[in-house]
Amino acid sequence: MPRLVVMLPQEDRSLAPYELGTASPYEPPQGPLKSRVAYAAVHVVADPFAGHAMGAATALDWEATLAYRGYLWSMGLSVAEAMDTAQRGMGLDWSACRELIRRTAIDAKAARGGLACGATTDQLPPRPARLEEIEQAYDEQCAFIEESGATVVLMASRHLAACARAPEDYMRVYDHVLSQVSRPVILHWLGEVFDPQLAGYWGSRDLDAATHTVMRIIREHATKVDGIKVSLLDDRREIELRGQLQEHDVRLYTGDDFNYPDLIRGDARGYSHALLGIFDAIAPAASAALQALDRGQMDAYEKILAPTVPLSRHIFGAPTYYYKTGVVFLAYLNGHQQHFRMVGGLESARSIVHLGRILALADQARLLRFPELAASRFRKVLAVAGIE
Repeated sequence: MPRLVVMLPQEDRSLAPYELGTASPYEPPQGPLKSRVAYAAVHVVADPFAGHAMGAATALDWEATLAYRGYLWSMGLSVAEAMDTAQRGMGLDWSACRELIRRTAIDAKAARGGLACGATTDQLPPRPARLEEIEQAYDEQCAFIEESGATVVLMASRHLAACARAPEDYMRVYDHVLSQVSRPVILHWLGEVFDPQLAGYWGSRDLDAATHTVMRIIREHATKVDGIKVSLLDDRREIELRGQLQEHDVRLYTGDDFNYPDLIRGDARGYSHALLGIFDAIAPAASAALQALDRGQMDAYEKILAPTVPLSRHIFGAPTYYYKTGVVFLAYLNGHQQHFRMVGGLESARSIVHLGRILALADQARLLRFPELAASRFRKVLAVAGIE
């Protein structure tokens, strides 16, 4: 077989040859994954014919967007819809989210695929809001999601972070919302590296104090809480919180895109489930690793996931909130969409050097479905950047 070589841009503005390996070997599971609950927070595919300036009306390629959700279900993963991976709060507005949730819920029923959808307060205008308005906004979105048949992910609210003056304000809002929902929800703790506007969530920038508040909420509403997604990139803190949750039969869904293999594997004290943006990008490997975990093949689990960690750490590198660009880029390289355009124009958020590194790391993690296609598409991206 002839060598397949691409030229990767380097920080010193040079180009270095890189030889791609063989196609991804991973196969879909023959049945449901059993040992962990695993959600992939999924991206959206922008309409390439539309304008995507920040603040413009959201326009999606519905066929490609929904097809990707079908792909994730075929891999045995559940879908976390309308989350930050889908550019919630970075171009994707509530009007588009409503339609996205409606369409995905219909497909989820047909595919018998797991589905959870994000509810927050982004239908409110970007101004200071009263607690009553925040409660009403949460109620509206939660009701819509529950009517669709999906699980609610009670996402952190920028409006609440901006107006809350003390932990008691969070207690009040969450007490109201959890008293209104009809089925258990997944809470959501997103660290400020993912969204600087959420700094000090739960009423304090001291994470011990914040943990105390969120545990008070969970203890008082344990029957309405399925679990909590924690995205703090702090594995030690996640393990400590996980131990407290076990007393209330509440799951910890790791959102730690740096340390997920160890956290999902767990130890004698327990393990985390998953609600991860990186599972969008590494779905075949994530599925294969969880299949190995189901069979008790720990060495295989480690072998599959270990090379995905450098890729994930690169995609989620600072500024972390631009990780969506890498997720969409990899979907483009792998043929899941026909273009590298994003809502809000975020395809420009990462450098060409950063994108080239994604190609190499994805190859090393055995995640390129069609290496020839990936090479061809990367060369086109280089050409657009003026690199021949």
